[in-house]
Amino acid sequence: MDFTRDETQDAVAEVATALLARELAPDALWAAFAEADLLTLALPERLGGEGLSVTDVGALLTEVGRAAAPIPALATLGFGVLPIVALGSDAQQDELLAGVAAGRVFTAALAEPGRQFPEQPAVTARKTGDRYRVDGTALAVPFAASAHRVLVPTDVGVVLIDPNSTGVTLTPTPSSSGSPEFAIVLDNASGELLGAGTEAVHTLYRIALASIGAVVDGLVSGAVDLTATHIGSREQFGKPLATFQAVAQQIADAYVTSRTLHVVSLSASWRVSEGLDAQSDLDVMAYWIAQEIPATMQVLHHLHGGLGVDVTYPLHRYYGAAKDLARLLGGASHRLDLVGARCSSI
Repeated sequence: MDFTRDETQDAVAEVATALLARELAPDALWAAFAEADLLTLALPERLGGEGLSVTDVGALLTEVGRAAAPIPALATLGFGVLPIVALGSDAQQDELLAGVAAGRVFTAALAEPGRQFPEQPAVTARKTGDRYRVDGTALAVPFAASAHRVLVPTDVGVVLIDPNSTGVTLTPTPSSSGSPEFAIVLDNASGELLGAGTEAVHTLYRIALASIGAVVDGLVSGAVDLTATHIGSREQFGKPLATFQAVAQQIADAYVTSRTLHVVSLSASWRVSEGLDAQSDLDVMAYWIAQEIPATMQVLHHLHGGLGVDVTYPLHRYYGAAKDLARLLGGASHRLDLVGARCSSI
């Protein structure tokens, strides 16, 4: 039976939600995603996939965010599989994506020291025979140690690096969520060109930004639902917290922020999927995430009182993951500068 796009997204979300409800350990959950064929959704049909779009895969990433699941879904699908499908040759796709069905992990190096999603990467690559030699430093690379390949933006395009190869040094760095994150130093490291030129780098960025938007959409929605349940059942002076005007106003503001992000992230993702100019939507979405989402998470913590900082309660996972992604985007001031520059050029 053929499905419409909405039906496909609903079906993907339903399967993901059922798995996430089982509350498995991260490794077991990742294995369950692979067993359910959720990791192959974006693969071409010739490789046993469904050939789904950025928006379709975004439905899965949103559910991962809604559960604040600490698995490499964003890194593998949004930073790896989707860009490889968009940029790689058939031979590269056949070789790289063959292990995705079994849980192969990918990631991308989207930040350099003091520069996030740099338009002109400082990492350099020079061709030597049929390979490239890569030099430079990348920061905040999620799941780099367990990745099969890292997609690295360079001055010549996007290059694939084996994180276990000679000339690659991984240094663990702290993250708010506790998810593994690394600084990578490349010193004459051997790499394979995935996509040449600035446009290849920008393609990686567009897909990665759209995927981040889908995850954060889920994170905020999940945190709002968690908080609404809490204030609806927790009583003070014999009344649910939700009946107090100040509490009702704050959760309403958080809900508006959540729905606004949903609209802009879905719009940006759709435009990326359709091959339309999505940069304005992506810039606005990234600014909204960097500016509004950490503050909204603070409000949701406040509405939980002391329970919000209890590590046995799930809210800290939402807040930590949202902070990490806002940091990866470069912060509110940086993102506002990009929106302003785009407005001034119109």
